[in-house]
Amino acid sequence: MVQLRIKDILSVVLLSMVVLLGACKQVSEPQETVHPYTNALADETSPYLLQHAHNPVNWRPWSQDALDAAEKEDKLVLVSIGYSSCHWCHVMEEETFEDVEVAKIMNDNFISIKVDREERPDVDQVYMTALQLINGNGGWPLNVITLPNGKPLYGGTYHTKEQWKQVLVKISDLYKEDPLKASEYADMVAEGISEANRIRPTVDPSNLSVDELRASIENWKPFWDMADGGDKGSQKFMIPVNLEFLLGYANLSADEAALSHVKLTLDKMALGGIYDDLGGGFFRYSTDSHWKVPHFEKMLYDNAQAISLYSKAYSVFKDKQYKDIVFETINFLKQNMRDTLGGYHAAIDADSEGEEGKYYVWREADLKSVLGNGFDLFAAYYSILPGNVWENGNHVLDRLEDDSSFAEGHGLTVSQLKENKAEWRRKLMVARGKRVAPRVDDKMIASWNALLIKALVDAYTVFGGDEQLQEAERIYQFLEVHCIKENDLVHSFKVGSKQKEGFLEDYAYLADACLKLYGATFDQKYLERAQRLTRTVEDYFADGASGLYRYSRGGELIANIIKTDDGVMPSPNGVMAHNLFQIGHLLYDTDLLEKSKRMLSTMVPLIVEAAPSYAHWNELLLHHAFPYFEVAVVGSDAGKLVKALNQNYLPNALVVGSATKSEFPLFKDRYFDDATFIYVCRETTCKLPVTTVEKAMVQIKNF
Repeated sequence: MVQLRIKDILSVVLLSMVVLLGACKQVSEPQETVHPYTNALADETSPYLLQHAHNPVNWRPWSQDALDAAEKEDKLVLVSIGYSSCHWCHVMEEETFEDVEVAKIMNDNFISIKVDREERPDVDQVYMTALQLINGNGGWPLNVITLPNGKPLYGGTYHTKEQWKQVLVKISDLYKEDPLKASEYADMVAEGISEANRIRPTVDPSNLSVDELRASIENWKPFWDMADGGDKGSQKFMIPVNLEFLLGYANLSADEAALSHVKLTLDKMALGGIYDDLGGGFFRYSTDSHWKVPHFEKMLYDNAQAISLYSKAYSVFKDKQYKDIVFETINFLKQNMRDTLGGYHAAIDADSEGEEGKYYVWREADLKSVLGNGFDLFAAYYSILPGNVWENGNHVLDRLEDDSSFAEGHGLTVSQLKENKAEWRRKLMVARGKRVAPRVDDKMIASWNALLIKALVDAYTVFGGDEQLQEAERIYQFLEVHCIKENDLVHSFKVGSKQKEGFLEDYAYLADACLKLYGATFDQKYLERAQRLTRTVEDYFADGASGLYRYSRGGELIANIIKTDDGVMPSPNGVMAHNLFQIGHLLYDTDLLEKSKRMLSTMVPLIVEAAPSYAHWNELLLHHAFPYFEVAVVGSDAGKLVKALNQNYLPNALVVGSATKSEFPLFKDRYFDDATFIYVCRETTCKLPVTTVEKAMVQIKNF
C-alpha cells in the first residue's frame, strides 16, 4: 500500500484593448489586439490552450522537448490539465495564471506545461491516477508538479492565488533542499500508478454465468436512488452505458425492479434541468441529487450516448417523450456543433460573459416580458415559483410532471399543450439568441464522433428514416478524410492542428461504429474497416501480461494506462471485447471469440464488486449468461426485413443481412433469387429458415 505523506501540503492582465481611431470621412482598418504577453501556446489550435496563450506564464504544450528542457535546466515540471468548457479552469486562469506575481514564481522555478485533456487523454489519465493516489479524489483543473522525469511530487485541483503561491514555494523548496527525498517520494507515486494499472489475467469460463451477473446487480441495487433515479449522491451523472446495460438485463432476466429503475431515471432526466427543454441536448451533469440544476457545459459524448440510450428505451417503453428527446438532441447537435467539414465539435462552454449558465437561465421579469399572457401557464409548467429560484434571482427550467399529467391537470389536451410549448420555445429562443452565446470548443475528436455515428445508426434502427443513417455515413466520411491515415487514427482534428496521437478509445469506438454501419447498410467496406482497426489495436496496443490493451501506443509516459472501467464513456477495453465478440460471430472466427471471452473472464471479479463502473463489461456478460442469437437475413428484401426485425428490442442478438450472394459464413449458400429468408442461429446451430419477422421472433423466443 502506498503511503503518501505529501497529502498534508496545502491543497491549495486584463487584456489591453486598442482604441480604433478614424480620420475624417475615412474608415480605419481594424487593428489586431496587442497582447502584453504571448507564450508558445499561441501556435496551438486547441481552444483551451489558446485561452492561455497570452498569460504571463511561459506555458508550453506537452512535448518531449519541454521535458528535456526541465532536465537540462534542472527544474521541476508543472503540468496543468483542463479543458475549454471547464468552469473552474477558467476561474483559476483569471485569478492565478493571469497574475504577474504568480507567473514570475512559475517562470523562475518551473517548466510549465498546459495540457488539453481532450487532446491528450493519456497524459490526463496518468496524472489523474497520481492525484487520486495522493489526495483520494480528482477533478479539473488538474495541477501536478513533477520531477524533470515526469514523476509526480504534488497533485491538486483548483487553488486560489494565495494557495497556489504557497504550494509553488513549498514544493520548489523541497526539491532544492532535499532532492533525494523528493525523488524517493516521486518514485513511490509512479510505482503506485503502475500498480493501479496492473491487471492479472484470469481464465475461468465458469464465471461467465447468470450467478455472477445477478450478484453484481444485487451489490449495485442498494445504491439506486429510488426517488429520483440514478445512483445515490449529491450530484447526478446520467451515465448512459449503465442504463443501457440495465435495460438489457431487465429485459432478459425479467427483473421488474431494474426495469422500473431505468424508467424512473430516464423520466427524471427528461424532466430535470439537466435537459435543455428549450434548445435541446443534455448538460454534463446535475449539481444536485434531483437532476434540477446542471453544470451547464454540453459535451458531444454525453449527447451522442443519450441519443442511443433514449432510442433503445423507446423500443422498450414506446414513450413518445423519448422519441422527442432523440430528435431534439440530434437537431441541437446539427445546429450547434456540426462543423462545415462534416465532423462535430467537442463541447460548448458552461460560461458566457464570465458567468456560469447565464445563457440558459431566466429571471421571472424577463419571462413575463417575453411571454406576456402565456407566462402563467409557462410558470406552472416549469415550476417558476418564489421558492424555486437558483442563484441571483434566476430560474433553471425544470418540470415536475410529464406532458400528459400536466395537460390533464390544467384542463388541456396534449395537443393544446404542445401548441403552447411551441410558442414558448419560439419566443424564448429568439430572446436567448440575443444573448452572448457560450464558446464552442471546435476541435473534432475521433472517438466522440464515432459515438455519434453509433447513436445516429441506433436512432435510424429504431425510428427508421434515411436522414440519420446518411448523417452517420457523412461523419464517417469526415473521419476517413481527416482522421484516418491508412490504418492509423488521429485522435483530434482541427484545420492546422499538429495532433498525431490516436488512442485505444479512437480505434475501439470507431470499429464499433463501423460494425453498426455495416449492420445498417450491408456495405462490406465498414466491416473491413472494423477488421483493420482491430488488427491495428492487436499489433500496437496489446498488453501481453494482462491480455488486455494499453490506452496508448508509446511508452513515453511514466506508466502504461490500461483503462478497464467505464466513466462518462464506456471502457475502451470493454468496447474492444465487444468488437471481438461481434466480429467473431460475423466471421465464425473462434480465435476472436476466445480472446473476447478471456478478457471478460479477467474482469468478472471487478464486475461483481463494482457493477456501476463496469456496466459495459456486464453487457458483454449478458451475451454469455443468456442465449445469444445470430439472425441472418439473406435475399433481395433483406433490407426491409432487417428494419422490421429491429423494431423489436433484441439486446442479445446480432442482426445482419445481405441482399446479394455473399461468401461470409452467416450468408454463404443461403441466397435464393425467388425469396428472402431469415435464419435464426445460436452457436452455429440454426433453425429452419422462415420468411416473416413474426416467425423469426417465435424462434428466438422458443429456441
